[in-house]
Amino acid sequence: MPIFSTFAIYFIIWWLALFIVLPIGLRTQAEENDVVPGSVESAPARFRAFRVFLMTSVLAAVIHATWYVLSVRMGYGLDSIPQFAPKFY
Repeated sequence: MPIFSTFAIYFIIWWLALFIVLPIGLRTQAEENDVVPGSVESAPARFRAFRVFLMTSVLAAVIHATWYVLSVRMGYGLDSIPQFAPKFY
């Protein structure tokens, strides 16, 4: 598999994992009782970008490594999933 394809797949997995990690440990301004004028109450009280990006990178690396081992090394793919519904073609 070309190296560019590997990085592209990792980036897609990283982007999807970002939306999984973003709400983890989030405390809103309403929960902290410290609403900044001009912002909504549901805005984060403290956004910890480094922590979120680090957690996202670790999660994406684990998912990507699992995908890589299963698909490239062991040969599993979409055709390996059993099909329970009848084929209509």
